[in-house]
Amino acid sequence: MKILVINAGSSSLKYQLFNMDNGDVLAKGLCERIGMDGAVTHKRPGKPDYKADVELKDHDDALKIVIDLLVGAETGVVKSIDEIDAVGHRFAHGGNLKGSQIITESVLKYLESIVPINPLHGPPAIAGYKACARLMDGKPQVGVFDTSFYTQIEDFRYIYAIPYEFYEKDNIRRYGFHGTSHRYVSAKAAELLGKPVDQVKVITCHLGNGSSITAVKNGVAIDTTMGFTPQEGVPMGTRSGSIDPTVVTYLMKTKGYSPEEMETILNKKSGFQGIFGNSDCRNVGDAAKAGDPKAILAQKMLGNAVKRYIGSFTAELNGVDAVVFTGGIGEHDSTIRGMALSELENFGIKLDAARNSEVNGTGMISTDDSPIQVWVIPTDEEYMIALDTQKLA
Repeated sequence: MKILVINAGSSSLKYQLFNMDNGDVLAKGLCERIGMDGAVTHKRPGKPDYKADVELKDHDDALKIVIDLLVGAETGVVKSIDEIDAVGHRFAHGGNLKGSQIITESVLKYLESIVPINPLHGPPAIAGYKACARLMDGKPQVGVFDTSFYTQIEDFRYIYAIPYEFYEKDNIRRYGFHGTSHRYVSAKAAELLGKPVDQVKVITCHLGNGSSITAVKNGVAIDTTMGFTPQEGVPMGTRSGSIDPTVVTYLMKTKGYSPEEMETILNKKSGFQGIFGNSDCRNVGDAAKAGDPKAILAQKMLGNAVKRYIGSFTAELNGVDAVVFTGGIGEHDSTIRGMALSELENFGIKLDAARNSEVNGTGMISTDDSPIQVWVIPTDEEYMIALDTQKLA
């Protein structure tokens, strides 16, 4: 069975084609600058990359290019589109939808209805689905929702302490994000621990330009850091993370900022960008090594925030079997991992400094006698989407 996985952004479309008989990636690529001066990159294992500047007026144009590349004489990996059995779509926000689902007319209408609470990620994901529905007519289309991993969280953890009518009438609640990644790495952690996933308690730390931490008990998420939007939680590349909400109203009153300007400040001008002036963790790390005080401050802020949630989620879980780091920062930044794990021996975490600095790919970074194991596990959200699509198609 061959599954095409689509991850559509506002001006981009990422794709991977999987052979589910053996789990191989037959091809993957990226269409970018959709609606502008488009470009495409197409990769196949063991063969030269294909790159070109192309006109991409919309997501339909992008998908047409993808199909042409997948079946092309020089770039193809299948003889015709008929060999592709189904398409899996990543949706960052599925509202209250429980689990991955075939996208029916009613599911589509629901996804369109929640665009007001998901204005950034909702429209492009829907556009990606519609393009596939038009150009790959008859192929099963499956939606995999980052938020669905959190639909079993108990109400006292997802309802905010504001007037209850905002939850009832306006759907304001903690939704959680990055769920596909957290689901994948928590299952992998169970494998590495040699236990069934329904018998382990894991704290998963997905750290990247966007970062979230999730408490997983017996394969089920019981709490997470991101909330109504991906803004809540730890500091990120350009997002502030959790702050006193009165800061927002104070700045609006004293500086005259509009709601739109405040959204821009909190989502695009804060985090590493706001503290250090650059959102890329690699640049922050280089500057910190050179002694830049603001870069060091930015690292410490993120490391301490991660530590805070590791501690609080350990309490909520009443002990854990493992802590997992994934994502661009989680997998590659030993300094921030070290800050997040320092002085947690009383919690049962003993960091092995050498392992932490040397790990490449999947690896344990705690000591052999650490009561709680700590692992770095590269995430694979696309493969998880393909697995869900295979089960439903």
